[in-house]
Amino acid sequence: MLGKLALEKAEKLSGACTALINVAKEIAMGHHEKWDGSGYPLGLKGDDIPLSARLMALADVYDALICRRVYKEPMSHEEAKAIILQGRGSHFDPMVIDAFLIEEQNFIDIAQKFADEESAMVPIQLGQQASG
Repeated sequence: MLGKLALEKAEKLSGACTALINVAKEIAMGHHEKWDGSGYPLGLKGDDIPLSARLMALADVYDALICRRVYKEPMSHEEAKAIILQGRGSHFDPMVIDAFLIEEQNFIDIAQKFADEESAMVPIQLGQQASG
């Protein structure tokens, strides 16, 4: 909600209404919604959740799982994937899960490229097991 309000304020101050800002507002407002309607802030369900927010919801959860936080150690890609797959049809749009599986190696590559030193994933390719 705060992200959406900040974007609306920036939009108002700049006097510009762009497609990018509109999508950013959709994401800020909707990425905590869940496919089954149990999310927040509006309790949107299914296709009522903008596609941009459904995509970001999965990316946000993936990032939270594989990155170190002050309260937890990072999970491996395989552990994160298992949790995400458990959310198919409840937390996540099944078609977004399908896209995740198709683009799985890209998720791994991007996570490794942009990882902080402290939470860097062990470099792996699909079909390999991380050692450690």
